[in-house]
Amino acid sequence: MRKYILILCALVFTGIVNAQETTNEASKDAKKKAVLSHLKQHYKPYGFIRNYFAFDSRESMSGTGDLYNYQPYDESWNMTPEEAATTGVERQDLNAQSTFRFLSLTTRVGLDVVGYKWRNTEFGAKIEADFYAGLSGTVHKVGGVAQFRLRRAYLTLAWDSLRMNSKDYARVDLLMGQEWHPMAADLSDVIALNSGAPFGPFSRTPQVKMDARLGQYFTLTAAAIWQMQYQSIGPRGQTAEYIGYSKTPEAYLGLSFHHKGWLVRVGADLLSIKPRQTGIALDANGKPIKHNTVILGKDTLVPTTIKVKDRITTISPFVYLQYKKGDFSIKAKSIFAEAGEHMNLNGGYGVSRINEGGSYSYTPTRTSSSWISIVYGGQVGKQEDKHPQRLEGILFAGYIRNFGTKKALYDPNGDGIISTSEITDYYYYPRVPNMKRMWRLTPTILWTIGKFQLGCEYEITSVHYGDVTQINTHGLAEKGLHWVTNHRVQLMTKYNF
Repeated sequence: MRKYILILCALVFTGIVNAQETTNEASKDAKKKAVLSHLKQHYKPYGFIRNYFAFDSRESMSGTGDLYNYQPYDESWNMTPEEAATTGVERQDLNAQSTFRFLSLTTRVGLDVVGYKWRNTEFGAKIEADFYAGLSGTVHKVGGVAQFRLRRAYLTLAWDSLRMNSKDYARVDLLMGQEWHPMAADLSDVIALNSGAPFGPFSRTPQVKMDARLGQYFTLTAAAIWQMQYQSIGPRGQTAEYIGYSKTPEAYLGLSFHHKGWLVRVGADLLSIKPRQTGIALDANGKPIKHNTVILGKDTLVPTTIKVKDRITTISPFVYLQYKKGDFSIKAKSIFAEAGEHMNLNGGYGVSRINEGGSYSYTPTRTSSSWISIVYGGQVGKQEDKHPQRLEGILFAGYIRNFGTKKALYDPNGDGIISTSEITDYYYYPRVPNMKRMWRLTPTILWTIGKFQLGCEYEITSVHYGDVTQINTHGLAEKGLHWVTNHRVQLMTKYNF
């Protein structure tokens, strides 16, 4: 009897243990499903693998493994016509050389964080990175190992359903971190890596931005912006030091109207920087004030270095238009930029006057940059499967006009020409100062099959260059004008995930 009681107790204990283990397993499965559900609900990973195959008909100014195309270089002749006639050697434009490359370094990954809320405040975040730079080469930096870089990273706070009056409500979104510059956020539809630059602003920057949606149709945007990757130019090249010493964030204010497929934005960007922090003290005649010091045991007169209060302030207004209906869309943007190099535009500034005491006055370039892109397309082929097909035709056109500097540049020789040495010392322009105008035309075909995309693009860019040795005091090359054209053909493959 005792034996049977022990067996019964053992069976009961085993059943309890098994039941407990089953409960634990069920609990673990439930927790695992809850965690997965939470991750799926709040964390949205995304990205793509992208390859470019590009051919250029001549040497061009470009970056990111020569995939980010700006403009063709000016002619570079090996000799004058007279020298060619004397030597019997063919006169050649050394920049008239074609190139080809294919790279996948623009592959990208990102993560969106959504759906978190505390009382009336919504929280969100984004982090995005891709491969960039790290490449080497004498002329074309297309070799080596690409680096992984931060592209966008910000957090958001939002407050919805804020009552304005008895009928209208407002929504306020606050963004803090690195995101597209407000004037660069609306990009054209080309498949090229440059997204239409330099015909429009292209910049991602650290910023604090507020979007206030006022009722049904209008949104007011204000932002305080800093510089990181895209920087102002100055005596020490392109660096964020100039805005750092200014202690003044770049400011943006804009207004948007949206209704029935239409989107209209107007805004202006204000930037104030300090190109120099120290300089040479000058007397009333512009001569250096020297002081006595001991160098290698000898009394020596040397120029006196002082702190200066140099500053340049620029204002750049812009307008953006967009209309979408069905499979058709049209976008257009135009900006009249003072300087503008910090937004990847063609521009800069120079010294207009050397003041008594040693400080400089500056004047910015004025450049009009505009583009328009038209897209039409629709579904093609069979749509019953899981991979619907879509075919789109895109046409992009851009135009840039250089109006020169706002005031006359400093001309120490008084000859009305800014020499090469004077350009180096007193004129700050990140690309080439002898460009008068430029245009680009880009037809594109984009075929989408589910998450796979195949695009083919023909990009023709033509620049009106002048004689670089004959730049006048407003920074314009008006003599020896000639057109230089580059033909780029590129194929893109892309898989989104």
